[in-house]
Amino acid sequence: MTTVGLIGSGNIGGTIARLAVEAGHTVVLSNSRGPGTLADAVAALGPRASAATSEEAAAAGDIVVVTVPVKAFPGVPAAPLAGKTVIDTCNYGPERDGHIPELDRTSLTSSELLLRYIPDALLVKALNTIYYEHLLSLARPAGAADRSYLPIAGDSVRAKAEATAFIESIGYGVVDAGALADGRRQATGTPVWGLPYGPSSNTKGKPAGEDAIRAALAAATR
Repeated sequence: MTTVGLIGSGNIGGTIARLAVEAGHTVVLSNSRGPGTLADAVAALGPRASAATSEEAAAAGDIVVVTVPVKAFPGVPAAPLAGKTVIDTCNYGPERDGHIPELDRTSLTSSELLLRYIPDALLVKALNTIYYEHLLSLARPAGAADRSYLPIAGDSVRAKAEATAFIESIGYGVVDAGALADGRRQATGTPVWGLPYGPSSNTKGKPAGEDAIRAALAAATR
C-alpha cells in the first residue's frame, strides 16, 4: 500500500488520514506546531500512523497531501517534494489568508501559487470541494450505487493517475476537471464547491454522482 505524507493535519488532513488508514495505507502526519502535538491523533489512527516534521512527512510520502492555509504556502518544504505527486486541498480565504491580488483577480489559481513554492512537485488539485464531515460520511466502496465523485485538476498525467488511484481507494470516484489552471472551476464559491454534497448543517451529506459533478463544473464561470 501507499505511504501518504500529510503537510497539515486539521479537519481535512485528519479525515484523509483516517480514510487512508482504513483503506490500508500508512500515513505520516505533520503540522506547523511539531510532531509532539499530534500524539492523540496518531494514537486514534493506530499503528499505520506516525507523526513527523513537515520535511520528514514530505520525504516519507509516496503521495503527499498539502492541506494548509494559503498564507502558509511559503513554509511548505520544496526539496523533498521534487518529482512527487502532491495533492493540494487548499482553499483561498482572504479573511484568513489576507488579500493576495492575483487570487483576488483570479488571474492565478491557488494551486498555481503553491506551485511557485514547490516548483518541482507534480501538483494535483483535489479533495478541496467537500466538507470534511461529508468526506468521512460519504465514502463508499467501488461499485456502490451511491458512490460520490470528486473533481481533480492537474498538468501531469502520471500525477493525476496516482491521485485518482488514491482517491478511489478511500471511497470516491474522480472526475477529471482538466489542467491545473482549470482548478479555478472548483475554487471556493463555485457550483462544485460543497453544494453537490448538501449543506454543512447535515453532517451525513448527500451522495453526488459523476453527472452531478460534471454539471457543476460546467456551470462554473470563474
